[in-house]
Amino acid sequence: MANLTEAQIAELVTKIVAEMKAEKPANDDSWDATQYHGRKLIGVFETMEEAIAAAEAGYKTIRQTSVADREKFITSIRNYCRAEAGTMAALGVAETKMGRVDHKTAKHILVADKTPGTEDIVAEAKTGDHGLTLTERAPFGVVGAITPSTNPSETVICNSMGMIAAGNGVVFNPHPGAIATSNYAVDLVNRAVHAAGGPEILVASVRKPTLDTANVMYKHPAIRLLVCTGGPGVVKSVLSSGKKAIGAGAGNPPVIVDDTADIEKAAKDIIDGCTFDNNLPCIAEKEVFVFENVADRLISGMLKNGCILLTREQADALAKVVVVEKTDPKTGKVSRSVNRDCVGHDCRVILEKIGMHVGPEIRCAIAEVPFEHTFVQTELMMPILGIVRVKDIDEAIDLAVKAEHGNRHTAHMHSKNIDNLSRFATAIETTIFVKNAPSYAGIGFGGEGHTTFTIAGPTGEGITSAKSYTRLRRCVMADHFRII
Repeated sequence: MANLTEAQIAELVTKIVAEMKAEKPANDDSWDATQYHGRKLIGVFETMEEAIAAAEAGYKTIRQTSVADREKFITSIRNYCRAEAGTMAALGVAETKMGRVDHKTAKHILVADKTPGTEDIVAEAKTGDHGLTLTERAPFGVVGAITPSTNPSETVICNSMGMIAAGNGVVFNPHPGAIATSNYAVDLVNRAVHAAGGPEILVASVRKPTLDTANVMYKHPAIRLLVCTGGPGVVKSVLSSGKKAIGAGAGNPPVIVDDTADIEKAAKDIIDGCTFDNNLPCIAEKEVFVFENVADRLISGMLKNGCILLTREQADALAKVVVVEKTDPKTGKVSRSVNRDCVGHDCRVILEKIGMHVGPEIRCAIAEVPFEHTFVQTELMMPILGIVRVKDIDEAIDLAVKAEHGNRHTAHMHSKNIDNLSRFATAIETTIFVKNAPSYAGIGFGGEGHTTFTIAGPTGEGITSAKSYTRLRRCVMADHFRII
């Protein structure tokens, strides 16, 4: 599937989306919902029970293989991911209507290059007067994983690499809004593993994931670990399952810019991070707190980097579009939620909803707003950025911490003042804290460190990797094997 032309990708996208959603394309008598281009998706089943059984069989197979063999599987997945990055990116945008193909392609290459493999699984030894104790990282068995629509194939592949490196089998219950993309990634992982000498199926999924298939996964005795990358509702359900769980939840990452920062660089970095894949990554900049004495310069720099400055009236009008209110007909209770028709869309598409027409060069809408505004308080996951002026570092930290809502996910700061940087890092308590760089540096894109799309703040694992999907086992040799 490597090196497809744009026309071939478009054809593949249309075919897979139709078949995975069981929607027969018009005038196509050869259509078959279980396959595309004459080939069945490997590891995709009708029922969750079948998927779990297949993943369990795969796990039992790799239990008999060496660590070196596992690393061969991981290397093969990396190669397949690089070769088909463009295909998965195009498929993701076509199915979910979110994000950008070029940015999603870059994310797949990042996953291929910087997801840790078996080198992350390191044993620990302790010796003393009473002998040797060895602690090793063992697999759980079969891991059940919930994946999002924002980074569907990226999360499936990144999770698969780490979980396989740890020696597990995996079963996925993908987000219903990204079935085709997620299951294409499942198929890719299985093709890659089998090509490297592994079992035919090591990761599995269902053709139509639902809440019911998720509940089967939560309760199935073969599932020993649950991993959830998603919104607060699904994370809560996983953490309530009674099983060991890793939860990667929501964030609302604030940015502070003080008057010691390189303002031109800060403006570019913030917009580059905020607009990456149209703000879909949960680490992306969501609101800015800037010192009053440099605010005009920062806004001017943003305007030079593909932004449009909204008036307060335009910002208020847009806020009513991107966050919608619904009234429960039974209770009369009003709830507010992000408009899914705007999430991850291009800036110009969102602005058209309030009658504003801009060119494709405009990649972000910015607006000066009060702290209470929707653009500050809500994680929109759109290329929209609220800007709040503050008088000093005390006010900046106070408001930024409040805007982050205690998620302890990600925060950013542009400053050359070490005291200010340290104070904010201490106060915000986030899993990721990025200084003087775009947000994506926090997951190894233009910064050091490995990558992941499962950032487990609620359960404390942080930037997950292969070792996150292991359990510790201790082996003790009393009074022997200390050789000094």
